[in-house]
Amino acid sequence: MLKRVEARTPRLGFLGLGWIGRHRMEALASSGAAEVAALADADDAALEAAARIAPDAAPCAGLDEMLAAGLDGIVIATPSALHAPQAIAALEAGLAVFCQKPLGRTGDEAEQVVEAARRADRLLAVDLSYRHTAAFRALKAEIDGGGLGRPHALDLTFHNAYGPDKPWFRDRTLSGGGCLIDLGVHLVDAALWLTGSEGATCRSAAMFHQGRRLGPGEEDVEDLVYATLDLPGGAVARIACSWNLSAGNDAVIGAEIHGVGAGAILRNVGGSFFDFEAHRTRGTARESLSAPPDDWGGRAAVAWARALAMDPGFDPAAEGLVRLARTLDAIYAAA
Repeated sequence: MLKRVEARTPRLGFLGLGWIGRHRMEALASSGAAEVAALADADDAALEAAARIAPDAAPCAGLDEMLAAGLDGIVIATPSALHAPQAIAALEAGLAVFCQKPLGRTGDEAEQVVEAARRADRLLAVDLSYRHTAAFRALKAEIDGGGLGRPHALDLTFHNAYGPDKPWFRDRTLSGGGCLIDLGVHLVDAALWLTGSEGATCRSAAMFHQGRRLGPGEEDVEDLVYATLDLPGGAVARIACSWNLSAGNDAVIGAEIHGVGAGAILRNVGGSFFDFEAHRTRGTARESLSAPPDDWGGRAAVAWARALAMDPGFDPAAEGLVRLARTLDAIYAAA
């Protein structure tokens, strides 16, 4: 007879309370999947804004105080250079971790975090949120169900007409890179996740900064990237991402998947960062698979919290975070 696992509502701390950190906090609180127990941010205004939303949460002076607050897990939404050391500290203190992307600025940093999670036997996940949209899930279901036949070519795009508003994003030592590690990480993750691939090799890549092609050892971060990846089994994926491109819309986000029997297309609607539609295509015909509205922003965090409530132990799926980071490393090296 199987033993019934009793779930309990995990008590969470939130480290980093800018827009994304507060949004994930609100999503978790409204889902009922977690208790907002502790808050910390170096910016007093951000901390105060979060405290108005979660008045019962304890304000903490920083990570060390948060680690001593009797929590089950921590949600990290700080600048990228802090992700790996903060995640490792939390894991070594016995807390599960949900981290904003990237988990590390390099594959080595990501591997160090995953190994810390394995040693501590604690749940680790990264906010690869686009996997959780209804549109991307519809594409995944089509591929896994054989509706497209074997996928052999993917085109994935994420152009942000604005770019980040925090200076640290454009400091390579703090961010690890530019639009590739910020936006392209979602595209590379989609290519691997949709096709079930455990890695990819980079055939070619080009990176630009304000129209100038970047070479090895550059301090400027990339604001436009094109890359071609070879996936196991012979499939190819083309990646394009940018900041501040004259895209004619707030954003251009899309995916085209070509299978031997049919295809699939995903597009953002009206330049939106949040609304997506997906279609199956065959010849000149198309069939709707998914359409807005779809409130997907907090789903990855909620899924992690619900998994944590059932079992705080290490999930081997976290090993894919290292493969994702090393694929980004390969694109940077090829460029």
